[in-house]
Amino acid sequence: MRLCTLEVRTNLGWPQRLGLILSDSVLDLNLATAWRLWADGTSCYEQLANALVPPTMLGFIQAEQRALDEAAATFERWATERPDLGPNDETLLYPRDEVRLITPLPNPPSLRDFYSFEQHVGAGFAKRGEPIPPEWYEMPVYYKCATHGLLGSETDVRWPSFTERFDYELELAAVLGGGGSNVPASKASDLIFGYTVMNDFSARDLQRREMQVRLGPAKGKDWATALGPWIVTADEISDPANLDMTARINGELWSSGNSRDMHWSFEQMIEYLSLDDEVFPGEIIGSGTVGTGSGLELDRWIQPGDLMELEIEHIGVLRNRVIKPGMAE
Repeated sequence: MRLCTLEVRTNLGWPQRLGLILSDSVLDLNLATAWRLWADGTSCYEQLANALVPPTMLGFIQAEQRALDEAAATFERWATERPDLGPNDETLLYPRDEVRLITPLPNPPSLRDFYSFEQHVGAGFAKRGEPIPPEWYEMPVYYKCATHGLLGSETDVRWPSFTERFDYELELAAVLGGGGSNVPASKASDLIFGYTVMNDFSARDLQRREMQVRLGPAKGKDWATALGPWIVTADEISDPANLDMTARINGELWSSGNSRDMHWSFEQMIEYLSLDDEVFPGEIIGSGTVGTGSGLELDRWIQPGDLMELEIEHIGVLRNRVIKPGMAE
Protein backbone atom coordinates (compact mmCIF):
# COMPACT_ATOMS: atom_id res chain seq x y z
CA MET A 1 0.00 0.00 0.00
CA ARG A 2 1.02 3.60 -0.62
CA LEU A 3 -0.40 5.52 2.33
CA CYS A 4 -0.60 9.29 2.67
CA THR A 5 -1.97 12.01 4.89
CA LEU A 6 -4.30 14.23 2.92
CA GLU A 7 -6.00 17.49 3.71
CA VAL A 8 -9.48 18.16 2.37
CA ARG A 9 -11.12 21.57 2.25
CA THR A 10 -14.25 21.78 4.42
CA ASN A 11 -16.30 24.56 6.00
CA LEU A 12 -14.29 23.95 9.18
CA GLY A 13 -10.84 24.11 7.60
CA TRP A 14 -8.53 21.40 6.28
CA PRO A 15 -8.84 18.24 8.41
CA GLN A 16 -6.11 15.62 8.03
CA ARG A 17 -7.17 12.15 6.89
CA LEU A 18 -5.49 8.82 6.16
CA GLY A 19 -5.48 8.08 2.44
CA LEU A 20 -4.65 5.23 0.11
CA ILE A 21 -2.91 6.36 -3.07
CA LEU A 22 -4.43 4.99 -6.28
CA SER A 23 -3.31 5.78 -9.83
CA ASP A 24 -4.97 9.20 -10.09
CA SER A 25 -7.04 9.43 -6.92
CA VAL A 26 -6.95 9.00 -3.15
CA LEU A 27 -9.28 6.77 -1.13
CA ASP A 28 -10.23 7.80 2.42
CA LEU A 29 -9.58 4.48 4.14
CA ASN A 30 -11.43 5.28 7.36
CA LEU A 31 -14.63 6.40 5.65
CA ALA A 32 -14.40 3.55 3.15
CA THR A 33 -14.16 1.13 6.07
CA ALA A 34 -17.26 2.72 7.61
CA TRP A 35 -19.04 2.20 4.29
CA ARG A 36 -17.95 -1.47 4.20
CA LEU A 37 -19.24 -2.11 7.71
CA TRP A 38 -22.51 -0.28 6.98
CA ALA A 39 -22.97 -2.29 3.78
CA ASP A 40 -22.55 -5.47 5.84
CA GLY A 41 -25.28 -4.33 8.24
CA THR A 42 -22.91 -3.66 11.15
CA SER A 43 -24.29 -1.42 13.89
CA CYS A 44 -22.21 1.51 15.19
CA TYR A 45 -20.23 1.25 11.97
CA GLU A 46 -18.59 4.69 12.29
CA GLN A 47 -17.24 4.04 15.78
CA LEU A 48 -16.05 0.59 14.78
CA ALA A 49 -14.33 1.98 11.69
CA ASN A 50 -12.47 4.48 13.87
CA ALA A 51 -11.19 1.61 15.98
CA LEU A 52 -10.31 -0.75 13.13
CA VAL A 53 -8.88 1.76 10.63
CA PRO A 54 -8.16 5.02 12.50
CA PRO A 55 -8.50 8.18 10.43
CA THR A 56 -4.93 9.42 11.08
CA MET A 57 -1.62 7.92 10.00
CA LEU A 58 -0.21 7.69 13.52
CA GLY A 59 -3.37 6.06 14.86
CA PHE A 60 -3.35 3.63 11.95
CA ILE A 61 0.29 2.66 12.55
CA GLN A 62 -0.32 2.25 16.27
CA ALA A 63 -3.16 -0.17 15.51
CA GLU A 64 -0.48 -2.42 13.93
CA GLN A 65 -1.27 -5.48 11.79
CA ARG A 66 -5.01 -5.45 12.46
CA ALA A 67 -5.35 -2.06 10.80
CA LEU A 68 -3.41 -3.23 7.74
CA ASP A 69 -5.60 -6.32 7.43
CA GLU A 70 -8.80 -4.29 7.77
CA ALA A 71 -7.57 -1.72 5.26
CA ALA A 72 -6.80 -4.49 2.77
CA ALA A 73 -10.30 -5.91 3.25
CA THR A 74 -11.79 -2.45 2.74
CA PHE A 75 -9.89 -1.82 -0.47
CA GLU A 76 -10.79 -5.24 -1.87
CA ARG A 77 -14.50 -4.60 -1.21
CA TRP A 78 -14.37 -1.03 -2.45
CA ALA A 79 -12.54 -2.03 -5.66
CA THR A 80 -15.36 -4.48 -6.42
CA GLU A 81 -18.24 -2.03 -5.95
CA ARG A 82 -16.40 1.33 -6.32
CA PRO A 83 -18.86 3.62 -4.50
CA ASP A 84 -18.05 7.33 -4.50
CA LEU A 85 -20.07 8.17 -1.39
CA GLY A 86 -20.56 6.68 2.07
CA PRO A 87 -23.87 5.98 3.85
CA ASN A 88 -24.23 9.64 4.85
CA ASP A 89 -22.97 11.00 1.53
CA GLU A 90 -19.39 11.22 2.77
CA THR A 91 -16.84 11.52 -0.05
CA LEU A 92 -14.79 8.33 -0.22
CA LEU A 93 -12.68 8.96 -3.31
CA TYR A 94 -10.93 12.22 -4.26
CA PRO A 95 -9.16 13.16 -7.47
CA ARG A 96 -5.52 13.84 -6.63
CA ASP A 97 -5.79 17.49 -7.68
CA GLU A 98 -8.62 18.14 -5.18
CA VAL A 99 -6.62 17.31 -2.05
CA ARG A 100 -3.35 18.39 -0.49
CA LEU A 101 -0.85 15.70 0.40
CA ILE A 102 1.16 16.80 3.41
CA THR A 103 3.99 14.96 5.13
CA PRO A 104 2.68 11.39 5.45
CA LEU A 105 3.28 11.19 9.22
CA PRO A 106 2.78 14.71 10.65
CA ASN A 107 3.31 13.89 14.33
CA PRO A 108 5.78 11.03 14.81
CA PRO A 109 6.84 10.23 18.39
CA SER A 110 10.43 10.86 17.31
CA LEU A 111 12.65 11.37 14.28
CA ARG A 112 16.22 10.14 14.54
CA ASP A 113 18.73 10.37 11.73
CA PHE A 114 21.60 7.92 11.46
CA TYR A 115 24.93 8.22 9.68
CA SER A 116 25.13 4.94 7.80
CA PHE A 117 26.73 5.57 4.38
CA GLU A 118 30.50 5.32 4.55
CA GLN A 119 31.09 7.35 1.39
CA HIS A 120 29.18 10.34 2.78
CA VAL A 121 30.79 10.03 6.21
CA GLY A 122 34.25 9.81 4.69
CA ALA A 123 33.70 12.82 2.46
CA GLY A 124 32.62 14.94 5.42
CA PHE A 125 35.63 14.03 7.55
CA ALA A 126 37.98 14.46 4.59
CA LYS A 127 36.86 18.06 4.23
CA ARG A 128 38.06 18.58 7.81
CA GLY A 129 41.31 16.78 7.08
CA GLU A 130 40.41 13.89 9.37
CA PRO A 131 39.89 10.13 8.92
CA ILE A 132 36.63 8.43 9.82
CA PRO A 133 36.76 7.77 13.59
CA PRO A 134 37.09 4.07 14.43
CA GLU A 135 34.00 4.41 16.66
CA TRP A 136 31.86 4.90 13.55
CA TYR A 137 32.55 1.28 12.62
CA GLU A 138 31.68 0.08 16.12
CA MET A 139 28.15 1.46 16.56
CA PRO A 140 25.43 3.12 14.48
CA VAL A 141 25.33 6.73 15.65
CA TYR A 142 22.48 9.18 15.17
CA TYR A 143 21.15 12.59 16.16
CA LYS A 144 17.66 13.65 17.13
CA CYS A 145 15.63 15.88 14.82
CA ALA A 146 12.74 18.17 15.62
CA THR A 147 9.35 16.82 14.58
CA HIS A 148 7.37 20.08 14.41
CA GLY A 149 8.85 21.31 11.11
CA LEU A 150 8.02 18.36 8.87
CA LEU A 151 7.09 19.15 5.28
CA GLY A 152 5.51 17.03 2.58
CA SER A 153 6.08 16.79 -1.14
CA GLU A 154 5.13 19.68 -3.44
CA THR A 155 5.62 22.04 -0.47
CA ASP A 156 7.92 25.05 -0.53
CA VAL A 157 10.67 25.17 2.07
CA ARG A 158 11.65 28.65 3.22
CA TRP A 159 15.29 29.64 3.23
CA PRO A 160 16.10 30.43 6.88
CA SER A 161 17.66 33.74 7.84
CA PHE A 162 20.63 32.12 9.58
CA THR A 163 22.34 30.51 6.57
CA GLU A 164 24.01 31.30 3.28
CA ARG A 165 24.78 27.61 2.60
CA PHE A 166 21.49 25.78 2.09
CA ASP A 167 21.92 22.07 1.38
CA TYR A 168 19.79 19.02 0.66
CA GLU A 169 20.39 15.44 1.83
CA LEU A 170 19.07 12.39 0.00
CA GLU A 171 17.97 9.73 2.49
CA LEU A 172 15.83 6.63 2.89
CA ALA A 173 13.64 6.58 6.01
CA ALA A 174 11.99 3.67 7.79
CA VAL A 175 8.80 4.05 9.83
CA LEU A 176 8.36 1.74 12.80
CA GLY A 177 5.09 -0.17 13.07
CA GLY A 178 5.84 -1.99 16.29
CA GLY A 179 7.63 -1.37 19.54
CA GLY A 180 9.70 -3.04 22.19
CA SER A 181 13.01 -3.01 24.00
CA ASN A 182 16.21 -4.96 23.49
CA VAL A 183 15.07 -6.03 20.03
CA PRO A 184 17.73 -8.15 18.31
CA ALA A 185 18.62 -7.23 14.76
CA SER A 186 17.43 -10.68 13.64
CA LYS A 187 13.86 -9.75 14.62
CA ALA A 188 13.91 -6.01 14.01
CA SER A 189 12.54 -6.14 10.46
CA ASP A 190 9.21 -7.23 11.98
CA LEU A 191 8.96 -3.76 13.53
CA ILE A 192 9.24 -1.84 10.24
CA PHE A 193 5.89 -0.55 8.97
CA GLY A 194 7.15 1.03 5.77
CA TYR A 195 9.54 3.34 3.97
CA THR A 196 9.56 6.87 2.63
CA VAL A 197 11.93 9.44 1.10
CA MET A 198 13.62 11.97 3.38
CA ASN A 199 15.29 15.31 2.64
CA ASP A 200 17.25 16.45 5.68
CA PHE A 201 17.74 20.14 4.89
CA SER A 202 20.99 21.54 6.25
CA ALA A 203 22.36 25.00 7.02
CA ARG A 204 25.98 24.06 6.43
CA ASP A 205 27.63 27.24 7.60
CA LEU A 206 25.73 27.28 10.89
CA GLN A 207 26.23 23.53 11.30
CA ARG A 208 29.99 23.95 10.94
CA ARG A 209 30.08 26.63 13.64
CA GLU A 210 27.83 24.71 16.02
CA MET A 211 29.87 21.55 15.81
CA GLN A 212 33.03 23.34 16.83
CA VAL A 213 31.54 22.90 20.31
CA ARG A 214 31.51 19.09 19.68
CA LEU A 215 27.76 18.91 20.20
CA GLY A 216 25.04 18.55 17.62
CA PRO A 217 24.10 18.95 14.87
CA ALA A 218 21.43 21.26 16.25
CA LYS A 219 19.85 24.39 14.72
CA GLY A 220 21.80 23.80 11.52
CA LYS A 221 19.68 20.70 10.92
CA ASP A 222 16.43 20.54 12.84
CA TRP A 223 14.62 23.61 11.51
CA ALA A 224 12.92 21.65 8.71
CA THR A 225 12.80 18.15 7.22
CA ALA A 226 10.76 16.84 4.29
CA LEU A 227 9.24 13.36 4.09
CA GLY A 228 7.12 11.81 1.40
CA PRO A 229 5.45 11.73 -0.94
CA TRP A 230 3.85 8.83 0.96
CA ILE A 231 4.76 5.76 3.00
CA VAL A 232 5.07 2.49 1.11
CA THR A 233 4.31 -0.45 3.38
CA ALA A 234 7.17 -2.88 3.99
CA ASP A 235 5.46 -5.77 2.21
CA GLU A 236 5.76 -3.88 -1.09
CA ILE A 237 9.52 -3.29 -0.81
CA SER A 238 11.06 -6.66 -1.58
CA ASP A 239 14.64 -5.56 -0.87
CA PRO A 240 15.08 -2.26 1.02
CA ALA A 241 18.83 -2.87 0.89
CA ASN A 242 18.88 -2.48 -2.89
CA LEU A 243 17.04 0.69 -3.89
CA ASP A 244 18.35 3.20 -6.40
CA MET A 245 18.44 6.73 -4.98
CA THR A 246 18.76 9.92 -7.05
CA ALA A 247 18.51 13.67 -6.58
CA ARG A 248 17.77 16.13 -9.35
CA ILE A 249 18.08 19.87 -8.94
CA ASN A 250 16.06 21.84 -11.51
CA GLY A 251 15.92 18.63 -13.56
CA GLU A 252 19.69 18.05 -13.53
CA LEU A 253 21.02 14.86 -11.96
CA TRP A 254 23.25 15.75 -9.00
CA SER A 255 23.19 12.60 -6.88
CA SER A 256 23.04 8.90 -7.62
CA GLY A 257 23.48 6.02 -5.17
CA ASN A 258 21.93 2.85 -3.81
CA SER A 259 20.76 1.76 -0.38
CA ARG A 260 23.00 -1.32 -0.69
CA ASP A 261 25.88 0.93 0.38
CA MET A 262 24.52 1.39 3.90
CA HIS A 263 27.19 0.17 6.33
CA TRP A 264 24.55 -0.10 9.06
CA SER A 265 21.16 -1.68 8.32
CA PHE A 266 17.85 -0.47 9.71
CA GLU A 267 17.71 -3.69 11.73
CA GLN A 268 21.03 -2.83 13.38
CA MET A 269 19.81 0.70 14.04
CA ILE A 270 16.67 -0.62 15.76
CA GLU A 271 18.74 -3.00 17.84
CA TYR A 272 20.93 -0.11 18.97
CA LEU A 273 18.00 2.23 19.66
CA SER A 274 16.16 -0.36 21.72
CA LEU A 275 19.18 -1.33 23.83
CA ASP A 276 17.85 -1.07 27.40
CA ASP A 277 15.32 1.42 26.03
CA GLU A 278 12.01 1.24 24.19
CA VAL A 279 11.03 2.09 20.64
CA PHE A 280 7.43 2.87 19.67
CA PRO A 281 5.15 2.56 16.63
CA GLY A 282 5.35 5.65 14.47
CA GLU A 283 8.97 6.51 15.16
CA ILE A 284 10.94 7.51 12.06
CA ILE A 285 14.53 6.44 11.41
CA GLY A 286 16.61 8.17 8.73
CA SER A 287 19.39 6.30 6.94
CA GLY A 288 21.69 9.28 6.71
CA THR A 289 22.84 10.68 3.39
CA VAL A 290 23.69 8.36 0.53
CA GLY A 291 27.11 8.85 -1.07
CA THR A 292 27.06 11.95 -3.36
CA GLY A 293 23.67 12.75 -1.83
CA SER A 294 24.38 16.32 -0.73
CA GLY A 295 25.86 19.53 -2.03
CA LEU A 296 28.50 19.34 0.69
CA GLU A 297 30.14 16.40 -1.07
CA LEU A 298 29.75 17.89 -4.53
CA ASP A 299 30.66 21.47 -3.59
CA ARG A 300 27.47 22.54 -5.33
CA TRP A 301 24.95 24.60 -3.45
CA ILE A 302 21.20 25.07 -3.56
CA GLN A 303 20.07 28.54 -4.65
CA PRO A 304 16.81 30.37 -3.97
CA GLY A 305 14.09 29.09 -6.30
CA ASP A 306 15.73 25.72 -6.93
CA LEU A 307 13.50 22.65 -7.24
CA MET A 308 14.84 19.58 -5.42
CA GLU A 309 13.49 16.22 -6.61
CA LEU A 310 14.63 13.28 -4.50
CA GLU A 311 13.61 9.87 -5.82
CA ILE A 312 13.95 6.38 -4.38
CA GLU A 313 13.10 3.30 -6.41
CA HIS A 314 9.72 1.71 -5.62
CA ILE A 315 8.77 4.64 -3.35
CA GLY A 316 8.41 7.84 -5.33
CA VAL A 317 9.62 11.41 -5.77
CA LEU A 318 9.82 13.98 -2.99
CA ARG A 319 9.67 17.49 -4.46
CA ASN A 320 10.39 20.76 -2.65
CA ARG A 321 11.21 24.20 -3.97
CA VAL A 322 13.34 26.62 -1.93
CA ILE A 323 11.76 30.02 -1.40
CA LYS A 324 13.72 32.92 0.03
CA PRO A 325 11.82 35.77 1.72
CA GLY A 326 11.36 38.61 -0.71
CA MET A 327 11.45 36.54 -3.88
CA ALA A 328 8.35 36.09 -6.02
CA GLU A 329 6.53 32.84 -5.19
